[in-house]
This record gives sequence, C-alpha cells and structure tokens, in this order.
Amino acid sequence: MLKDKSAVCAQSHFELSHIANFLELRDTISLRREFKMDEMEEELKCPVCGSFFREPIILPCSHNICLACARNILVQTPDAESPQSSRASGSGVSDYDYLDLDKMSLYSEADSGYGSYGGFVSSPTTPCQKSPNGVRVFPPAVPQPPSQHHLLGHPSSLPPIPRNSCLTCPQCHRSLILDERGLRGFAKNRVLEGVVDRYQQSKTAALKCQLCEKSPKEATVMCEQCDVFYCDPCRLRCHPPRGPLAKHRLVPPAQGRVSRRTSPRKISTCTEHELENLSMYCVQCKMPVCYQCLEEGKHGTHEVKALGAMWKLHKGQLSQALNILSDRATEAKEFLVQLRNMVQHIQENGVEFEACLVAQCDALIDALNRRKAQLLTRVNNEHEHKLKVVRDQISHCTVKLRQTTGLMEYCLEVIKENDPSGFLQISDALIRRVHMTEGQWGKGTLTPRMTSDFDLTLDSGPLLQTIHQLDFIQMKVPSAPMLQLEECCTINNSATLSWKQPPLSTIAVDGYILELDDGNGGQFREVYVGTETICTVDGLHYNSTYMSRVKAFNASGVGQYSKTLAMQTSEIAWFTFDPASAHPDIILSNDNLTVTCNSYDDRVVMGNSGFSRGVHYWEITVDRYDNHPDPAFGVARGDVLKDVMLGKDDKAWAMYVDNNRSWFMHNNSHTNRTDGGVSEEATVGVLLDFTRGVLIFLINDEQQGPVAFEGIEGIYYPAVSLNRNVQVTLHTGLPIPDFYTPGEADLSGSVC
Repeated sequence: MLKDKSAVCAQSHFELSHIANFLELRDTISLRREFKMDEMEEELKCPVCGSFFREPIILPCSHNICLACARNILVQTPDAESPQSSRASGSGVSDYDYLDLDKMSLYSEADSGYGSYGGFVSSPTTPCQKSPNGVRVFPPAVPQPPSQHHLLGHPSSLPPIPRNSCLTCPQCHRSLILDERGLRGFAKNRVLEGVVDRYQQSKTAALKCQLCEKSPKEATVMCEQCDVFYCDPCRLRCHPPRGPLAKHRLVPPAQGRVSRRTSPRKISTCTEHELENLSMYCVQCKMPVCYQCLEEGKHGTHEVKALGAMWKLHKGQLSQALNILSDRATEAKEFLVQLRNMVQHIQENGVEFEACLVAQCDALIDALNRRKAQLLTRVNNEHEHKLKVVRDQISHCTVKLRQTTGLMEYCLEVIKENDPSGFLQISDALIRRVHMTEGQWGKGTLTPRMTSDFDLTLDSGPLLQTIHQLDFIQMKVPSAPMLQLEECCTINNSATLSWKQPPLSTIAVDGYILELDDGNGGQFREVYVGTETICTVDGLHYNSTYMSRVKAFNASGVGQYSKTLAMQTSEIAWFTFDPASAHPDIILSNDNLTVTCNSYDDRVVMGNSGFSRGVHYWEITVDRYDNHPDPAFGVARGDVLKDVMLGKDDKAWAMYVDNNRSWFMHNNSHTNRTDGGVSEEATVGVLLDFTRGVLIFLINDEQQGPVAFEGIEGIYYPAVSLNRNVQVTLHTGLPIPDFYTPGEADLSGSVC
C-alpha cells in the first residue's frame, strides 16, 4: 500500500516526535530509579519448568512458554471433538478465539489443574505433575529418549506433533487446538530470548576497568558514547565532566553491559509465509505482517502502518506507562516504609501497654493482699476473743467445781459421824450451803458462753464478678472527625454539615459536638450535641460566612477538632410565609407565597426566616383589593400579636395603606401620612437595612415617604396583616433597588 508525499512527511514528523518523547522518558526513568536487574528474574522464567526461557514462543493470550515445555503439556483430542472452527495457531488469531474451547470441558479437575481428555491417545492417563512455579503439567504422552540434537537445543530434532493436539496456557488456563503447523504456528519471542541472554551474561562476572594498566579495578560507570568502562580514578583522569565530555551519558556498569551486548536487530519472518520478512503492522489485528499477507491474506483490507514507526510508537507508549508505574512503585516503597514504621510503633506500643497492664494487675494484687491481711487480722481477733471467753469460763467452772466437790466430801464425812447432838448443831448450816451451792449451778451456768463457729462469711461474689468483667476500656479520646465535604452544603440561610470518623479508627465514640461561629469571625458556640453524624442548622444570617468544626467525645474525654470548614449562606433571602406561626384565620396557598384571610378583622402572618444582619428587600403584589381595606406591611418580632393590625403593639414596625394614602405605625402610633395608596396589581416593597438600622417602604417602585423607622436592631421577621378583602403574593430573592445604596438612605420627607 502506497502513501502520497504529504502522508509520508506527516508520518516522519509523527515518528520523530515519538522518538523524542521516548528518549526524554528514558532519561527521566533512568535518573529516577536504580537499574536493578535482579528484580526482573521472575519475568525471565518459564511458568512450566521454572528455569530461564529457552526458545520462548508467544501464545495468543500474550503469555510465553518454552518450546520444549509447550510440547510437554500438549494433549491430544479425538477427531470428533476437534471442530475446525476452534482450531487456533499463533498467526491471524484473535486473542479470544480460543474461548469457545472452554465449552468442550477438556479439563474438569476441581482444583483447576489439568486433566486429560477421555480420548487421549496414549495408554493409561499419566498423573499430572507440578512445575517449580506450581503449575500442573503433563509429561509427554509417549516418552521419547532425548537425542543428541535435542540436548543441543535443535528444535528440528523434536518428534512431530500429533494431529488434533490441544495446548493450554499454564498461566491463564485458556485452551486452543493446534492446526497442521503445530507449534511452528506460534511466533518466537526473540526479544525475551535476547533479554534472557543478556541477563545471564550480566551475572557471569564483575566488570573491570578498561583503562587500568596493571591490575584492573572494578568498573563503576560506563560511558555510552565512548563505549568504555571506567573505575573512579580513571574516570576522573581520562573522562573529566567538562568540555565535550560533559554531555556524555554515564550509566552503571550492569546497564552499560546490557546496552553494549544488545544483539543486532534480527530480521523477522512471517509465520504464514516463512520466506517473507515482516515489514508492516496491521492496526486492526495488532500484529506484524508481511507483504504477501497484504496481497493474499485477510489483512488486505485492514489499516496497516510501517513496522518501524509502530515499533517506535509502542516504545514511547511503553515508556510512558513505565513512568506511571515507576511513580506507583515509588508510592509503594513509601507505603512499605510507613508500614514498617507502623510495625515498629506497634511493637513499642505493645511492650509499653503490656508493662502498663502488668503494673495495673500488680496494683490490684497488692490491694487484694492488703485487704487479705486486714481480713486475716479480723479473723485472728475473733479467734483470740473466742478462746479468751472459753478459757475464762473453764477457769471459773473449775474453781466452782472444786469448791462443790470439797463441800460434798465434807458433808459425806459429817454424815458418817454417830454423835446426834453434834450433827444437829451443824446440819442446818450444811443444808443451807448445799442448797446455795446447788443454786449457783443453776440455768446458764453450764451453758457455753461462746460458740466454736466463726460468724464471718467473706462476700467475695461481687469481687469475683468484677474480676470476671475486668476488661479494657477506651484509653484514648476519639480522633478528630473528618468532614465529608461532598455532603456539606448551604441552602438559603441553612447549613448542613456531615462528618465521619477517620478510616481504621477503632476508638469508640459516644457522641459529637458541632460548633459554629457567629458568621462574623466571632467566638464558636455549640449548636449540636448528639450521636448523629449529620446536622442541619437553620436560622443563620444571610450573606454571611460561618466557620464550622466538629469534635467527638467518649468516656475518656473530648477529642481534637476537625478541620474548620467555611460555609457561605445565600446573599439574597429566599423565604415564604410561615403557616406554623400564622393566625388560624389566615389562608395560605401557592406554596405559602399567597395569603388571604377568612375574617373581616385584621390577622397577622410572618415569614419563615428572620433577619438580623445585611440588607434585604422583598415585594408583595396585591392580587385582590375589595371595599378599600387597610392592609399593613412591615417587620415584626417573633412574639407579635396576631389578632390585630400590624403595628398596634410594640413588637411590629409597619406601613398600613388604603387606596389613597399610607401611614407608618409602631406601638399604635400613627406617623408620616403620605399620599398615594394601593389598588389591585399594586406592588409594595420593603427594604430592611441593618447596616444603617433603617426600614424603608416602596409602592410601585417609588419610595413611599421618608425613612419609616430608624434604630432597627435585633431579629425581625417579614410580616403582613390583612382581612378577607385582600389577597397578596410574596416575591423574594430580589436585588436591592437601583436608587438605594446601603449606607446612603434618603432621610428627607414630610411629617404629618
């Protein structure tokens, strides 16, 4: 396919730009990371044999495998189970043409290993084995003794591939059936083979300086322009970093040897047409093709580009992807450092916490031992008391028993006497003594004064229960909450804030405290305390910036504040009439923007937003005006009377108007009668300026009288009073009238 001259020039410009990008990215990556070839060793090993690739071929799934290993894991299938539409090879095959083969259920092992198909040609099925990489493989169906050519690595000496052979990728487990070309239909991965060769060469011996005269030292750098390896002394002497040599690129020796031993580019041949060289690249099939493929094959109608241009383009794309991957690798290294530091901190904190736990348990044991000693003292005291009482009783009874026994012996001897007169002289006295002694042994004398049991029972149940319930409580206060900015917003004069605990935080939280300032840079104040993680604060000032923050608390205390978030309320007030605070006779409609009354008496209705700062303007249009009523318009406090005309009490500042003139009224005082009234479709404007503290009224875009009221301070709500002969509609969110500049109110006007 030929291209015109402009297309060729554009293509050349495209190639040059990508070459420049590639060189720039290559230099950037070389400067940012150290050349470590050891880390890519696993990329250079076959997933089947676990050794370095030898004659690797590229499967349609983009994985690589040694040619000999591919023969080892071939499985032969019956002719009936080999649909021609499912045959695949290394050329002209889509990456997913082999997916249909999965439906054939060639492999049904439950452990995802490789099982043999029922029609396997060889005699009994040979059990599968595992490669060093853990991949299950099958030995050859019929073991072939290795020939000398095979040992020397000549693929031509390999036995022929049986028909209907099936090959399964050992990495992604995708299966495909080989065509008549067998393994020759797969392209050889010469790039991978060259990388393996250079890697093995780089591991053989250390590089020596080429300029040392006697005993060469180990080289430290290699100049890509000079193609010379230098040690540090020779580099400083023979290759100083000045003059023309300052622009030379010095690389580590290992990288220099790799680039130095890069084999010259080999000319690739087409797998479909072995005598044709690959010269173009099919964009649709994403594979190199030859001229004959374009003339005869299925690539004739596909978009093709020059092989060299696509080679340089893909190199640039790979370099860009590698640059991004290098950033991720740097982030991963930093993350690993963070994790290793965390391991050290965990170990240190674990040792500290164990020491604290042992100290606390030892303190409990010491307290228990002290209490044990106190209780033992009480037991010993009780023991001594019981012994003393019993011993005293024993001593007392022993003396009395001795006296009784002596009296008894004496009386027996007296009875033995034969002298009646002598006996009678002492018998009465002896009888009295015997009765007296017997009375001394009366009730209670022979009863123990003390029991042998100890009336002490140790109440250890609560303590044992407490010990069993002994557990860890939160030793730390909660972390600072994180404000969820995507859920925080302001609507009109309301602010909604949402927050959450930091990720991976395991500290219990009992509640949160939300704080806002006054919208003018003042002190923070608490506006919410509770367990919820979202809160809406109403009634804020319009056109104000509020600073908000939140903190968490638990039983251990209050944590740190979150980051401070600035919340800007609406510059212009949007509000409606408030049905909750309106008089029961008030009738609202049109989303609470239109109001009338079902009574002939004046009734008051207020807006649902209060103002205390800024400049605000709203209008009220008269929709219906019958029998010349006197509606009143103005502002009021929240506790204004609702069953009288607006301005009758000291809680409202209003202008009431008929069809000819108007008056200002506050606390039932009428002032400033002004000509000009209202009618149907008339518009009444109310201008409330807190910067000057004034209230001004307008009728049909013209100021009605002078400034109505001054010294306006505090919180005021828009208000209207009317009866059933009037219906009005509220309009909010309006800009300040052009005639008025805040701070320059017209204070002139007549007074009646």
